[in-house]
Amino acid sequence: MADDTTAYVIPLHQVPLAKKQRDKTATERARSENAKTSRPRKKKVKVAGLADAESPSSASSIPPDESLIPAEFLPVAGETAEAPVTQPPAVTPDVAQPVAPSRRQLAPALLSAAALVLAAVGITINGWFARSLGSSNVAGWLFLAVGVAADLVALVMPSCAAGLWQAGQRPTAIVGWAIWLTTFVFAVTAGIGFASTNISDVTLARASRVTPAVTDAQAALADARAARDRECKSGVGKFCREREAAVVERRQILDTAMTSVGQTADPQTDAAIKLVAWVSGGLLRPAAEDFAMLRLVLLALLPQIGGILLMVGRRA
Repeated sequence: MADDTTAYVIPLHQVPLAKKQRDKTATERARSENAKTSRPRKKKVKVAGLADAESPSSASSIPPDESLIPAEFLPVAGETAEAPVTQPPAVTPDVAQPVAPSRRQLAPALLSAAALVLAAVGITINGWFARSLGSSNVAGWLFLAVGVAADLVALVMPSCAAGLWQAGQRPTAIVGWAIWLTTFVFAVTAGIGFASTNISDVTLARASRVTPAVTDAQAALADARAARDRECKSGVGKFCREREAAVVERRQILDTAMTSVGQTADPQTDAAIKLVAWVSGGLLRPAAEDFAMLRLVLLALLPQIGGILLMVGRRA
């Protein structure tokens, strides 16, 4: 059998391997560039108001080439690309609920109510005392009308005078305050008369009470007088003088008992004096007349300040 012979084709001209790789790389590069130029290139376009969260290069300030942007992303002539405006959801207003009066609104209302109550008390006091001054029925009713009218003027004049002052009518406001001062003094004097009359009547009624101590003192005094009269009937002697001294002693005991009753007739004054002396450590010890005068002034003054309170309540 004949031996197989392998034929080797030896090229006449062999290209070096490095040159082949360079040519292949250049050919592939040319093909890739042709493929890229044959297809339309797509670039991302940043529309105003819509940020690309995936691409960090969307924040670049280099404007895109309009020749490479698809037609659907280009703005129409005469229009500007604007971000879509999202309308906020419609808010339905809550139904108005009744609001409870606050403390700031409650204080003026209470102050005005207190002013009206004091004014009513002051009008009643002034009318009663003014009517008691009349010597006849007609005179009494006339005094009553004067007292009620004066107290009404003292009630409303502060508010009117303050309004005139704020309005710039200063002379008229001064006249109003002068009228108010006159009626105020008249009302205070009427209040002093009313308070002093009633307090003195009550004190005398309490002081005239008969207590067991007073009853015993009166009986002892009566016995001493009877014994004196029997002993002194025949003449003044040693025993007559003794009976006379016993009568004097029993009279002092009766006066002491009645004084103690009179002191308990006004316990407020006695308690106030003790309280002031205790608070001041004994440095102040007012007399009973001092506290009686203070109480009289307060009882006469407080019912007449309704007009001032009403003015303050309306301005608050």
